[in-house]
Amino acid sequence: EAPNATVQVRGQTSSNNSQKNYKVELKKGKGTWRQQRAIALNKHMGEGMRFRNKMAYDLIRGIPQMMGLRTQFVHLYVKDKTQTAGASFVDHGLYTQVEQPNKTALRAHGLDENGQLYKVNFFEFLRYGDVIRLKTDPAYDKTAFEQLLEIKGSDDHQKLIEMLDVLNDETSPMEDLFETTFDTENIAYWMAFQILLGNTDTQSRNMYLYSPLNSKRWYILDWDNDAMLSRTEWEYRNYSDSLSWERGVSNYWGNVLFRRCLQTKRFRQELDAAIEELFRYFSADRIGEMTARYRSLVEPFVWQQPDLLHEPLSREEYDRVANSLHKEITENREAYRESLKKPMPFYIGVPEPQGDELRLMWDASFDFAAEDITYTAELAKDYRFTTTFWTEENIRLPETVVYALPAGHYFLRVRAANESGYTQDAFDYYVMETGKAYGMKSFFVEADGSVTEDFYDE
Repeated sequence: EAPNATVQVRGQTSSNNSQKNYKVELKKGKGTWRQQRAIALNKHMGEGMRFRNKMAYDLIRGIPQMMGLRTQFVHLYVKDKTQTAGASFVDHGLYTQVEQPNKTALRAHGLDENGQLYKVNFFEFLRYGDVIRLKTDPAYDKTAFEQLLEIKGSDDHQKLIEMLDVLNDETSPMEDLFETTFDTENIAYWMAFQILLGNTDTQSRNMYLYSPLNSKRWYILDWDNDAMLSRTEWEYRNYSDSLSWERGVSNYWGNVLFRRCLQTKRFRQELDAAIEELFRYFSADRIGEMTARYRSLVEPFVWQQPDLLHEPLSREEYDRVANSLHKEITENREAYRESLKKPMPFYIGVPEPQGDELRLMWDASFDFAAEDITYTAELAKDYRFTTTFWTEENIRLPETVVYALPAGHYFLRVRAANESGYTQDAFDYYVMETGKAYGMKSFFVEADGSVTEDFYDE
């Protein structure tokens, strides 16, 4: 009569889906399932192929520079006796089980279970001095801490703090940190993997941070790949994502660690080598064979209830997307090469009223070849910029002024261009039901002349 486990709905954004992800936690002393007590069951409801995460971890198994996780497909039945005593099992369709990165997983993969292990919820490797504190600090707030980094290993944060202190000290050469604190091969192969597979939501989350006991080095572990190679599918679904600066190295420019890595020639050379090696490994034959095998397993579930009800693709679209996966890898390699020639993205500031003028400002862009950069700024009343009413080109400083605007909703778009003619959008984007409109700041001018920022299409 006593339960041997707990079950909970899991996922940051996916918990709002009609088909849920679940975490089954076996209680201590009640045994394990394949040496695991935490069993994560992922639905991947928004992923039309239903096998992308499995494919990613299977690919990692052939990459010695990365650590993958054990994973398998699951056919889930649930008997819910909380409502009816005589309930029967209900078919919940196809799930993917992925090993949870925790102390048990570290031990299973030959890593140090006593080391530091953090799940990156949202973390740009800034110092975050008001939150990242020792647990002995009277001001330490574990809840606030875990909004950034979820503690999965040791809760001694001293080494983390020391790493962030030196990383955020721009006078500390990154080349020195490669010798003491970070592993260039680990970061280069992890980044090359994400870039080639178009797994763009990895700038500041969807990864784990690991450091062995009695070592100052930190490593990035892969996590959450169900959005990889999705560009063709999103086109069918009329959804805009993983475009503009999210393609190539520019996707990682907003993160302190990755920015400092990319600013060093040594790291860019290692990343180049990793990109080429993994591109050869992700051959058309390999991807095609894996796709055919997965399709034979998952499609019987995709085209029947309950999964058919939530499948976002038609049969014809499913077939076309499945046959386009290697093409996307090739396109992603080309986008990577071009991204190194472009200026890097930057943030647009909130416009500031100054009497009868409005000050427009943004951060300076960066060019790997040290070329001069100029900017073009535009104002419009819609995010498509079909009604652009003001434009200024060849701006050399990251700011300009425009006449004061009457009350209303406006969009400021800024683009950077280098001497070679390559352009780059700003980091800022406007969120719509159909995805992102890149490179613009949405804002309101109020009746009193003040300015407020806006992010979403209502």
